[in-house]
Amino acid sequence: MKANSVLKRIWTDKVLYLMLLPCLAYFIIFHIWPIIGMKLAFYEFRIMGDHVFVGLKYFRELFSTPIFGNVIANTLIISGMKLFLIFPIPVLFALMLNEFRNGRFRKAVQVVSYLPHFLSWVVIAGIWFEFLSPSTGAVNEWMKALGLPAKDFLTDKESIRWVLVASEAWRAAGWDSIIFLAAIMGISPSLYEAAYVDGANRWHMVTRVVLPHLYVPMVTIFILNVGFIMNAGLDQVLNFTNDSVNSSIDIIDTYVYRVGLLNGQYSFATAANLFKSLIGVILVLSTHFISKKLTSKGAW
Repeated sequence: MKANSVLKRIWTDKVLYLMLLPCLAYFIIFHIWPIIGMKLAFYEFRIMGDHVFVGLKYFRELFSTPIFGNVIANTLIISGMKLFLIFPIPVLFALMLNEFRNGRFRKAVQVVSYLPHFLSWVVIAGIWFEFLSPSTGAVNEWMKALGLPAKDFLTDKESIRWVLVASEAWRAAGWDSIIFLAAIMGISPSLYEAAYVDGANRWHMVTRVVLPHLYVPMVTIFILNVGFIMNAGLDQVLNFTNDSVNSSIDIIDTYVYRVGLLNGQYSFATAANLFKSLIGVILVLSTHFISKKLTSKGAW
């Protein structure tokens, strides 16, 4: 009976399931099916013939490689900066949009803020190259106006990580605010009315009415973002890297790309990527259970 009930519901909502098929196909092909290939980390890759099982050989090589420690450090530093510095921005942006009383102006700001999300990192890097250019860039023009010397941020090891964070924030702030803005829009007007009757001002409404409704999505998104802390942004780093700053922003993904695709060491690169994935799973589960213990809220 239960199977018949499920099939009946699926048939009733068949249009919705058909719309879902492309998304399912994408995740199956690019995220689930590749998991099977992760076993290559335990085999010696051969173009002809069967792969030879070598156990943990490539993991031992990975951890004994001097550069790998620096790669992990860069990954954690860049991802940590993005996680803790960028995470509050979409929340604050959603709160700001909610305060706009002019509906047309709010929609215009939303549309403009969403646009960078749809640009490729090639385009974004080009924009930021012009913006930070030491000769004609807007930032250096402002610095010159203030009597400060021009600086090439894109070739400076101390500045390049901040450039990555700033460009990521510019790209993601508007798009990531959607879920928080949707949560705000779902708040019952009666709560605002009750708060107003009790003498609450706008600050009280934000802190006592709006923020408590954002708590669950904030915790959920934070936990999921922790799971991606080993993904510091392959596309972004590839477009911003150069020989001058490579040692400061060489992350696991770029290391896997260089060793696996460029040098053809597929098993070694798979071992590095599997290590990264396992760390991500452990971080998600750990953050979830810690959050459950402390706040009774988690990712599920």
